[in-house]
Amino acid sequence: MALKATIHKVNLQIADMDRHYYQDHSLTIARHPSETDERMMLRIAVFALHAHEQLKFTRGLSTDDEPDMWLKNLHGDIDLWIELGQPDEKRIRKACGQAQEVWVYCYSGSSAELWWQQNQGKLQRFGNLSVVNIPAKTSQQLGTLAERNMSLHCSIQDKSLWIGNEETTIEIKPQVWKIKSDSKKT
Repeated sequence: MALKATIHKVNLQIADMDRHYYQDHSLTIARHPSETDERMMLRIAVFALHAHEQLKFTRGLSTDDEPDMWLKNLHGDIDLWIELGQPDEKRIRKACGQAQEVWVYCYSGSSAELWWQQNQGKLQRFGNLSVVNIPAKTSQQLGTLAERNMSLHCSIQDKSLWIGNEETTIEIKPQVWKIKSDSKKT
């Protein structure tokens, strides 16, 4: 018998001073059986960084043709494609061809750094791609916030993010490895 996803409910309060975005979101997150608390909580943090009324979690790990999150416009075109982990160059090329803007968030320490060293040259040609690393220690700390029902607050200022519950707050300082050069597809 196949294992089923675990459903998590999140009330997320976002105060993003960088984008002047102040909103509460009620999220339902299906956590794939193979997904760790760390990865699920990183999805929530990345959601906060790109928060928008139309930003959606996808089937992610359970499908090959969707990212972890995307933002589609009213015509069904993909404005924003967000991946977590270390996708291969072919997947990134496909995403950059389908979406106006693509973000990849790495988070697994030395293996993420090795992935970047091996792929950096190939990925430079994608003008609509940004690659960000979340330090391993920070992403591991995020995993400690995971619960079935969560009430989280998130503040973003000067490209740093603070996320927490009533007891703990974690600061995330994303390391930008590549930033998009323009918003055009390549």
